Amino acid sequence: MTKYEQGKNLEAFNRLYREMDQIYHGLAVRLGMSDSGFIILYTIAELGEGCLQKDIAAWCSLSRQTVNSSIQNLKAQGFLTLESGRGREKGVFLTQEGKSLIEKKIFPVMEMEKSAFEEMSPEESRKMLELMGKYVQFFREQAAERLL
Repeated sequence: MTKYEQGKNLEAFNRLYREMDQIYHGLAVRLGMSDSGFIILYTIAELGEGCLQKDIAAWCSLSRQTVNSSIQNLKAQGFLTLESGRGREKGVFLTQEGKSLIEKKIFPVMEMEKSAFEEMSPEESRKMLELMGKYVQFFREQAAERLL
């Protein structure tokens, strides 16, 4: 494969990445949520109640500041509560309204993802994950060498 073809493949990959980001943004908007609020509620649905803000930040690759700000907004809207844990740690819990919100808005998105993933064969999905993991590893190494 030539460098030109590799460059075109990278452009196509970046377009797909941005398109996925736009799909999630569009879902958040249609659901009446901010992107970070959507991601945080989605993450709580995956990790379970009682998870820590630092766990949410790590899981969804958001800054702790963004997570804290969004959690405070979701708390003010009546969807979350914070409960003290060890030291300064606070567990994040859903209120009844938060549980209802996740059931009505987050779980259907998770079901759409699952359905889309199941459209691929097991071999295709395994290969996609393997190659994406490899790309992320190489990119992380390049970033560490050059920028971090």
